[in-house]
Amino acid sequence: MYDSVLIPTDGSEMVDTTLEHGLRIARDHDATVHALYVVDSRVARAAEDAREDVEASLHAEGEKATEHVRARAEDAGVETVCEIRTGTPQKEIVEYTEEAGIDLIAIGTHGKSPREKLLSMGSVTERVVDSAPVPVLVVRD
Repeated sequence: MYDSVLIPTDGSEMVDTTLEHGLRIARDHDATVHALYVVDSRVARAAEDAREDVEASLHAEGEKATEHVRARAEDAGVETVCEIRTGTPQKEIVEYTEEAGIDLIAIGTHGKSPREKLLSMGSVTERVVDSAPVPVLVVRD
C-alpha cells in the first residue's frame, strides 16, 4: 500500500514526533522514507544584501535536518532518501510528492487554535493537505 513515505522537515523538534508515526508506517510496509527540507526562497529574498549568506545558512540547516531524519530511519532499519530544495515549502513538497511517486506524506503541525489560525496566513501543513495528490498524515505537536 505504501512504498514511499515523505517526511518534510524544517529542522524543528516537531519532526521527532512526526518520525515516530512516519517511521512506524514505513517499517510496517517496508517503505522508503523520503526526507525533504525546503530552503524557503522568500526568506532568502527578504535578506537582500545578505541573500547568499542566508541561503548558505538555510542549506546547511537543511543538511542537518535531513541527516537527523536519515539517522533515525537507519536506527529503525528503514531505507532513506534525502533531498534539499529551494522554493516555497508547500509547493516544493507537493511537486516532490508527484516527481518521486510518494504514496503518503507524514507532516507535523504545531496545533494552532482556531483563533490562531484566523490570525495567521495559513500553515505549510494546511496548504499541503489542501493540495496534496496523496493521503496526508498530520501529526499534532
